[in-house]
This record gives sequence, structure tokens and C-alpha cells, in this order.
Amino acid sequence: MKILVTGGGGFLGSAICRQLLACGDDVIAYQRSANNELEKQGVRIIQASITDTELLCAALKGVDAVVHTAAKAGIWGSYDSYFRANVIGTKAVIAACLSSGISKLVFTSSPSVTHADGDVEGGDESLPYADHYNSPYPATKALAEQQVMAANCPQLHTVSLRPHLIWGPGDNHLLPHLLQRAKSGKLKLPGPDKLIDTIYIENAAKAHLLALDRLYSNPEIVGGKTYFISNDEPLSQAQVIQGLLKAAGIEVDIQPISPRIAIAAGTLLETAWRLLRLKSEPPLTRWSAEHLSTAHWYDISAAKRELGYTVEISIAEGLDKLAASLS
Repeated sequence: MKILVTGGGGFLGSAICRQLLACGDDVIAYQRSANNELEKQGVRIIQASITDTELLCAALKGVDAVVHTAAKAGIWGSYDSYFRANVIGTKAVIAACLSSGISKLVFTSSPSVTHADGDVEGGDESLPYADHYNSPYPATKALAEQQVMAANCPQLHTVSLRPHLIWGPGDNHLLPHLLQRAKSGKLKLPGPDKLIDTIYIENAAKAHLLALDRLYSNPEIVGGKTYFISNDEPLSQAQVIQGLLKAAGIEVDIQPISPRIAIAAGTLLETAWRLLRLKSEPPLTRWSAEHLSTAHWYDISAAKRELGYTVEISIAEGLDKLAASLS
């Protein structure tokens, strides 16, 4: 098959591209920038905007299916910038798929679309969307996911995956962020004992291939559905952070702080950054403080049962691979 991966040059997108190539598929990466490494591996690169329906339609000629990973992530930025990339961009992808006769679409969402305040422990797909959001990222991802689910029809079968905290070799977001924060050898954390899910990069990519396969074999079962995916190994936030940093050769002392203090600090920093119109990202926001203060792990039984998802690389194995890639 010929598959187009939006955001193919990103951390998750590039892993999906590699796995599709290994399966013998023709792969097109539709993205904002060039990627010589993917091109060397045989991926065709198309540099264009995710919001340009006309260019998307041109890129979809001869394509069988789309995996839509492109998004604006992070904890800081204007609502409009997130809305344009995540909502308008997804709307353009759906419109291009329908007008181009593409019948399968896999979308990368986020568990944060169901998280407002408080712990999520063993939550499953019955969780409703949050009634409010303290960050434009989950707010716009929720709108985008709802678009994808509503688009499911006989002409276009869709499915949405919610991977939680993707990590592994090539990570250009989570680990660099932790390394920056742990320079002093100490790290203050409001919820060090709270359990959270993570997912190793190759497991996350494989879940997307499985979802695409099931859209072909069982569209009546998976079409229009969302699925949480993870490594199915909830660990405390302290264990996760220390494990990732240890793989990078850094030992860190995690010091617990009051969640109330962290949330207040995040709110104060957000306000200061906006008033001063600073372009950099604040070290903490209310949303990130709330996430660091709460448990969030999920029941992935549905993904196992309906997608055939299994964890192929454990957290321990993944950390070894991460350490080897950084040595």
C-alpha cells in the first residue's frame, strides 16, 4: 500500500514511517521541513502546510490511507496557533481524504483530552471529554479528535489513538526538557509518588500500524472509536523521570513539593509571561503543574482486544535501548 504520514518527520511520525517501510509499504511524509534521513530510507518527502487542503489533495494522489500525526504540541503558545494546527489542520486532512477517495484515516490524539483536574486511575474509553481545559493543547486536540470521530462513515473509516508520554531514542521533547530541568542534580516535583503511564516509541508506532490494519479487516468494530495505548506498566513519576535521566547518564534527587504551591507558581509564571509578552516558554504552567500533581494511567484492554495491541518492548528494555542510543 501507499501510506501518507502527516508529521512524518516528527518523533512518532518518523517511527511510523520506518515501520511502514519495513512492512513493504510505499511511504510519503507530509511535513513542514526537509528530512534527509527519511529520504535516505526511501520515504518521499512533501513539504507543505497541514492546513492547505489543495496541497493535501495533490499529495494524496495514488495514496491508499493516511496516518495523521501532525500537530502543535507543548505547554505554551497562543490558542490560535494551536487551533490552526490541530483543528483547522485536521479538518483539512479529513476534507482532503473525502475528496480524494481515501477510505482509511488513523489519527494521533492524546489522553489529555479527558483530563481536567484530579487523578485518573485505570480510566478507559468511557471517560468523557473534560468539561474545561487549562491549556490550548488538550482543548484543541479534543476538538480535532471529535472531528475525526464524526467523520467516520462508509466512505472514510477513522480511528483515534491516545498514546501517553511517548519516549525513546530520537525523543526531541520529553528527555531534552527533563535534562534542562535536572542540570543542578535536583528536581522539584509535586507528585513524585503518583502513578503515570508512558509508552515506548516503537510500541506507539506499532499501535498505529495495527489500527490501520484493523480499519481494513474490522472497520465495523474499530471505525469511529478511540483507544488509550501505553506500555501498560504504570510507574511513579519519580521512577519514570529517574529512569529516563539515568539512561542519559544523570542521577537526580527528586524533592517533593506541595501541589498547591506548584499550581500557584505555574499560574503566576503564566501571568508574568503574558504581561511581559515573553516569547520563551515559562518553566512551569498551571496545566503542567496540575499534570505533575496527579495520577494518570489507563486501562488499555480495548486496544488489546480490538486492535490486537501487545507491548513488544518493556520499559526496562526500552531504557536499555535509550541508554545505548545516547552512549
